[in-house]
Amino acid sequence: MSRKNKQPSPCNEQDLKRKCPETGSPVIIAISAKLVFTEQNMSPGPAFSFVKALKAVNAELREHYPESQELFKVILIDDNRSDELNKSIKKHRFKGLITCDIISGEDLINKLKENNTHLYLSGSEEMVKEALKNEIAAAVMKTPEKMAEVSESELHIAFDGDAVLFSNESESVYASEGLEAFYKNEREKVNDPMKEGPFKGFLEVLLKLQRKLHDNCPIRTYLVTSRGGGCPGFRALNTLRDWGLEIDEAFCLGGSNKGPKLETIRPHVFFDDQDSHIKDALKFGIVGCHVPNQ
Repeated sequence: MSRKNKQPSPCNEQDLKRKCPETGSPVIIAISAKLVFTEQNMSPGPAFSFVKALKAVNAELREHYPESQELFKVILIDDNRSDELNKSIKKHRFKGLITCDIISGEDLINKLKENNTHLYLSGSEEMVKEALKNEIAAAVMKTPEKMAEVSESELHIAFDGDAVLFSNESESVYASEGLEAFYKNEREKVNDPMKEGPFKGFLEVLLKLQRKLHDNCPIRTYLVTSRGGGCPGFRALNTLRDWGLEIDEAFCLGGSNKGPKLETIRPHVFFDDQDSHIKDALKFGIVGCHVPNQ
């Protein structure tokens, strides 16, 4: 079952009256270098297509706002392969999008905070958990055995709801009291917005860029949740509406496997807190990013 958000798509909004400023701060995305270029031969890793899509969005932003600094900026977190990385960055024409930093451990978290990082992707669950503790949206990126083809001209990002965009309050009810208690909770609180989850801020900056580009927007966002289409699904949409946020498409799957729906969406990245959903995504060639519970 799929449900589309009834709010107007930010990419097709014709009556947007507020003009976005010509200057602004970049959207900082920090990624472990080995996720973009593999250690073995510097071939494209699971984050490569994601970075390539960020480059395409930047090109669109520069065309319409040539003086604006409100662009994606990628910081590659490297150990000691800066020379090889620089060659690969140049080869794939990522210069201007990517910078490299040789940092690790406590210095890494401090660096992420200093840069006002909006998203951190890594292969290290330990560092991801530490970033989440410091209120930085972060996830462990997993690699499918065979990656699905994704768009090179658009950026598609899919989010789970609970414990990702929203807090884990409803999941906690389900875990401690069972399914019936969960449904009762959602019926009673259908109009009560949930608390924010770790990725609310990242969705906010994506929406800001979408509103700048209007109908030329190459960014598409998706909510792919296990919530059903009744009160649980309505509560998710009501929460986004209460926050003043929009999502391009929302799919309330009622507990069904997420893999088939993700295969049709083909996001560059999919964020979920449940390892089972990440594994399901990987089976369909989708790059799954696990948001570990705190």
